[in-house]
Amino acid sequence: MLLGEHAVLHGRRALVASVNQRLTVTVTPRTDHQLEIRSALGTHCTPLDQPEAHPKFRFILAAAAATPIASGGLTIEVSSEFSDQIGFGSSAAVTVATVAALRRQAGLDTDPREVFLAARAIIRSVQGRGSGADVAASVYGGIVLYRADPLELDPLPVHPPLTAVYSGSKLPTPEVIRIVEERRAQEPERFARLYDTMDHCSGEAAEAARRGDWKAVGQQLDIGQDVMEAMELSNAALDAIIRALRADPGIQGAKISGSGLGDCAIGLGRPAADFPFPIMPVEPAATGLRLDT
Repeated sequence: MLLGEHAVLHGRRALVASVNQRLTVTVTPRTDHQLEIRSALGTHCTPLDQPEAHPKFRFILAAAAATPIASGGLTIEVSSEFSDQIGFGSSAAVTVATVAALRRQAGLDTDPREVFLAARAIIRSVQGRGSGADVAASVYGGIVLYRADPLELDPLPVHPPLTAVYSGSKLPTPEVIRIVEERRAQEPERFARLYDTMDHCSGEAAEAARRGDWKAVGQQLDIGQDVMEAMELSNAALDAIIRALRADPGIQGAKISGSGLGDCAIGLGRPAADFPFPIMPVEPAATGLRLDT
């Protein structure tokens, strides 16, 4: 997430970037009426007609339940180039890839919009809510200006260098959302103004990105960080990382990426070699969802 966290759950726009590290789902037919899932998180094999729940594979099992599968069964294998412990949208990525693979295997439409709608519905069924911004990034790649309601999907053909820095801890997104919603209930007018600012930042940053004006994009990121701090979503570790990013001449703007209270900070650009924190250089992927033979 570049801009618009939390506000995107309330009808405002967000700016979300894909990550140039891929997650792959491979499906293979079976003949024993079983559904088997294999990944770095473990293995789960369950009868196709009465699938057993598994906490590590909630999104895959929900995708399988929502898509017709041949009665002989299926093996679903997942491999990933990034960790599920860092907020890079692994849940959205695995859901999108699983939905697309299962839909193609079943002969259903794999048009990007159809995959997006199906994957977003699955994530909402599992989590209870979800904007779908990370789903949009996984499907379309690059950077996407996104609104959940009314739905707005505007992929931008830009791939700027980004620098992600993990803060060392991660509070689950649903927990952060709960905290923010409690605060919003106490100060609805103040939060509405903050969300309007986020919406404006997302729109301005998208227009600047189309022009190639990365200094202006960085300025919007800095404003977005100020809003996140006003919502009390930073902590000491994130504050230190943001200060270091903003002080580096190679970075044009920096903010928390994601729901906050942990996880990553992200900067626009590349820092100097002596940057004081371990960095993860990333770029928006040239393509999002890809179906291989």
